[in-house]
Amino acid sequence: MHIAYTCKSQPQYRLDYLIEYCILAVAFFLPLSLDIATLFLGAGTLLWTGKMILSKKLFLKRTPFDEIIVLLVILSAASIGVSPDRDVSFYNFYHLMGRYILIYYLVINNLTSIHQLQRLIWSVLASAIVVTIYGFYQYVHGVDISAFQWVDGEQFPELKVRVFSTLQNPNLLAGFLVVIMSLAVGIGLHTENMQWKLLLFAFVAVLGICLVLTYSRGAWLSIVAVTAICGHLYNRKVLWVFLVIPLIALFCHDGVMERLMSIFNPTDTSSTLRIALWESTIAMILDKPLLGIGWGSYWLVYPEYDFFLNNPATTIVHAHNMYLHIAAEIGIPGLIVFLSIIYGHTKKAIDVLAQTKNRWVAGVMLGVVAAVLSLAVNGFTDYVMFNVQMSMLFWLLNAVIIAIWDANCRYNR
Repeated sequence: MHIAYTCKSQPQYRLDYLIEYCILAVAFFLPLSLDIATLFLGAGTLLWTGKMILSKKLFLKRTPFDEIIVLLVILSAASIGVSPDRDVSFYNFYHLMGRYILIYYLVINNLTSIHQLQRLIWSVLASAIVVTIYGFYQYVHGVDISAFQWVDGEQFPELKVRVFSTLQNPNLLAGFLVVIMSLAVGIGLHTENMQWKLLLFAFVAVLGICLVLTYSRGAWLSIVAVTAICGHLYNRKVLWVFLVIPLIALFCHDGVMERLMSIFNPTDTSSTLRIALWESTIAMILDKPLLGIGWGSYWLVYPEYDFFLNNPATTIVHAHNMYLHIAAEIGIPGLIVFLSIIYGHTKKAIDVLAQTKNRWVAGVMLGVVAAVLSLAVNGFTDYVMFNVQMSMLFWLLNAVIIAIWDANCRYNR
């Protein structure tokens, strides 16, 4: 229940501002430092709690997805009981699920105006500038990727540098860049200010260059999905970009074209390993379809299903497929609930996009839909949301959808 009030005391006003600044700091630092972002998330939660204690009122809005989110929490918690190491599983559960729930409801309950949400989106875009600059720095100064085993050196002997910036892995950076490109494209398509439009599309071009330098094939394919979504929801003329993408690839460095064409190469070691992991993961799901193997337990259980590597010393942390991984850890019912959350929030964003007369709201909703669905497409060949920063960004985007939906409903009453 959300209890509104019209007369705020000065301490309450200060708390509101401090909570907003904490949320903006979480958004900005999320891709830069998980520890700092978590610190501000905790501070914002404490301030929000203090605000309710000070006013003696419960500031907690109901959302259309409360019940299904609770169900996801219950199913995830239940999976701990079947984990081979319940302590490890429980530790991962409350550290991760706790972050997701806090960032989701902190945004929804404390950013109530379009202007506040605009500042939140600009904070996310500003952090991407820092991430991209550092990515270019890595490319210029060189990063020895041989120690990371991200590339088959025999198949790609010329590929010596894959940038990863602040996100630990090139695929994670690529997933982040596609999300930010989606937001910038959505806002850029809907803005009437030509200067802002040109600036946003120039920003997208710079992000795109950095995306190329990640050499992440799954993320490159996600761009195709983003283009299709924008063409469907905004204007079919956007689909002309489909013709530009292969032309760019054609004139790119040979390494880019070689990397792109390797998607269709059945002897590619990365593809072979992924298929082997999927076979092992399907076996896990078939053995424990209801509750799964336990939250965060994939790396513990995988050695029992290692049909390909046959090396007990090898640690495999995720299945390189978001859907199989989630079904394996928390069961098929848990996967269905998770997919329902994605579908529900995406449908809500599309509804707002179709109804709103606010061009900024329409742009953000288009961008968020493209961003979330790009993560969904990428999930077929990878699991970037295994990373805490990327999964928190996913829940932040869902919170933005509900916060804008709520603000838009109140504006149209």
